[in-house]
Amino acid sequence: MIDAVLTRKNTAVKTKITVKSLVSVGIIAAAVVLPQIVHSILGVAGGAQWLPMYLPVLIGGCLLGKEWGIIVGALSPVVSFAFTSLFGNPMPVAERLPYMVAELAVFAFVSGAFSKLIIKNKWFAFPAVISAQIAGRGLFIAAAAVAQNFGGLQLSVVLAQVKTGLAALAIQAVIVPVIVIALREVMIRDGKND
Repeated sequence: MIDAVLTRKNTAVKTKITVKSLVSVGIIAAAVVLPQIVHSILGVAGGAQWLPMYLPVLIGGCLLGKEWGIIVGALSPVVSFAFTSLFGNPMPVAERLPYMVAELAVFAFVSGAFSKLIIKNKWFAFPAVISAQIAGRGLFIAAAAVAQNFGGLQLSVVLAQVKTGLAALAIQAVIVPVIVIALREVMIRDGKND
């Protein structure tokens, strides 16, 4: 979405890269801070139940497109892990990190694939988020099914985690598109005022 708006405004390539970089940093920061807030209020179980890192990553994919989105999705859990490791309590835990990197990269890539459609028709925000959730969670389950034979997470544990987070996914399937649609309206309005 951001790229389409900047292109309509005939923005220079360097400025586009700067804007997308700043948005990416903001999304990654939100993906680090939001889980910390949820964990401090609801404990570790709150993170598994409400999936706070997923929300900014899904928004980032819709805003940034698939190329930038995949980078933001993959980096969010890595940055969170590195930052929280400084305080002796890494989140996500090392065992879960590779799964989250892959899952969130898929979340952002798939939602980002809808970015150009969303700018044309705001209602594409809903299938963007739902498709991303299905693809990301599907990858998580498939990766666990393969990796459990090599000492990875057990499939039964992953299925329990997926079940625990279903309510959060349902809520995010509504909240994220509403946020994306609101941001789209602001960007389109600002684009017309220039």
